[in-house]
Amino acid sequence: MIHATGPLLSVDLSAREATEEDIDDVLASFVGGRGVATKLAFERVPFDADPLGPENRVYLSTGPLQHSRMSFTGRMNMTAVSPLTGGLASSNAGGFLSRNFTGTGYAAVELRGESDTPLAVHVREGGVEFEEVPDLAGAEVPEVTEWAEREHDLAAEHLACIGPAGEHLVRYACVMTSETRAFGRTGLGAVLGAKNVKALTFDGDAESDVEVDPVQTDVHREAATSDHVMKRQGTTSVTEYANAVEALPTEYFARTSFEGVEGISGDAVESKKFEKGTCSQCAFACKLPTRDEDAGVETEGPEFETVMAWGSNQLVDDVVEVMRANDLCDRLGVDTISAGDTMAAYLASEGDLGNPERAREALRKAAYREGDLGDLLADGVHRAASELGVEDWTVKGLEFAAHDGRTLNGQGLAFATSNRGADHMYASFYSKEYPLVDKEQAVDKQGLAGKPPLVAEAENHNAVLDSGVVCKFSRDFVDEDRLATLLDAEYDDLLEVGARVVELERAFNNRRGFDRADDALPYDIEGFEDALDGYYEARGWREDGVVPGLGEPDADVDAAGADD
Repeated sequence: MIHATGPLLSVDLSAREATEEDIDDVLASFVGGRGVATKLAFERVPFDADPLGPENRVYLSTGPLQHSRMSFTGRMNMTAVSPLTGGLASSNAGGFLSRNFTGTGYAAVELRGESDTPLAVHVREGGVEFEEVPDLAGAEVPEVTEWAEREHDLAAEHLACIGPAGEHLVRYACVMTSETRAFGRTGLGAVLGAKNVKALTFDGDAESDVEVDPVQTDVHREAATSDHVMKRQGTTSVTEYANAVEALPTEYFARTSFEGVEGISGDAVESKKFEKGTCSQCAFACKLPTRDEDAGVETEGPEFETVMAWGSNQLVDDVVEVMRANDLCDRLGVDTISAGDTMAAYLASEGDLGNPERAREALRKAAYREGDLGDLLADGVHRAASELGVEDWTVKGLEFAAHDGRTLNGQGLAFATSNRGADHMYASFYSKEYPLVDKEQAVDKQGLAGKPPLVAEAENHNAVLDSGVVCKFSRDFVDEDRLATLLDAEYDDLLEVGARVVELERAFNNRRGFDRADDALPYDIEGFEDALDGYYEARGWREDGVVPGLGEPDADVDAAGADD
């Protein structure tokens, strides 16, 4: 099995020094990306760490396929204890950063401690430099990007940074790269903010000895020649399908379809697209650079989840208004899903859904924790719901993505079991329940019979993709056989790696107090409790959702995830 190569660079922000550590055994067992970061975090982060305290650690990591020239590999991983969910969480960003990260020669970078002043950390081949950047305090993401180009002659693809939201510890702040791409979910931007890290840059020309099977050429060619609708409309191509089957959250989750969907559909987004957009090495080019000259807005997106969170869920039927919100989220450095759902909750509490200007103004207040309202909304739906007088539409504190589980019942179970919370990409089970799926792969969207082991397997598969690292939208081009060939392993062995990753995440969270009570939904699905039992049984976990041994207080951490 091929894996990422290189040492761990451990960066002490308090002492402003760095050391290299050999992690070959971890790489061999966990491939790279999310898998390696999860294993390192399990061993090195205290189980009682304050997500916004110096004892929390941030891991950035790539996989072996970032050493290839294959489409769908322009992504990388970030892992830390989340200030939004309180659990160990990983987020995944596209764009162009990953190749510059691998150019430093490191398999993973660890950030620990905290700086007493705003700091930029420059990771280079063979070391790290620290730069105090007090003048960047409060800077929006485009300003930080301009600074990196002006002061260091580094384009946006060398940079990861936070906006004002991260500095003000907004719990759904994200880390931005390539200016418009995000390590989006679970609030990892607030973790960097708490550590006073405004920016990270990566650059180098380290050579790689990772050899990837020639099948990568077939994948790349097929991605280039495909006429897939996502090449025109990105993820928004699913908007009207989701609406038609009543899986599009609407009116702060009061409904599952939106009568104004045409105004925010894939066609509406495509009508604003002015050029192609892609990630590093990817010929699929599914990104969405959009522009409306009359409104004076230019952005990248919106993607489907943003269309839901700032469109249907807020009763907004104008794609230009969603574009404005998308641009503001990128500038401030916030997750468009959590931010949109939180503003939808606020507008619902005020009886003012359908007011996009008020939603954006509320987001600005949240990004700076301005006043009581900004402070409340900056903490997300879970912490604000009671005071707002609305239902808490989260799982484990993470706001819901689209692909509504009240219709797509398997996805509903997957929202509940996800260690990350209500995130659609943890298992991507929705892709099996939509009518446009390959009929041989399709699963009836209604009911939970037979789905628990399928959800577990889907989670394992996605953990492998996140460790490889491979984009989830490669699904029509990288099947099980090709994934096994690319990583030079038997597919069942890869699923075992994925299972260990999921289990380590769960065990870490168990040690923080998570159990079955946290695998809950704000709505009912018939047979849900029995399905949860079946899911735990498929994983070999206790009926209370705790991993035997590893998830218990006296487990041997050193033995965690051993590859036997």
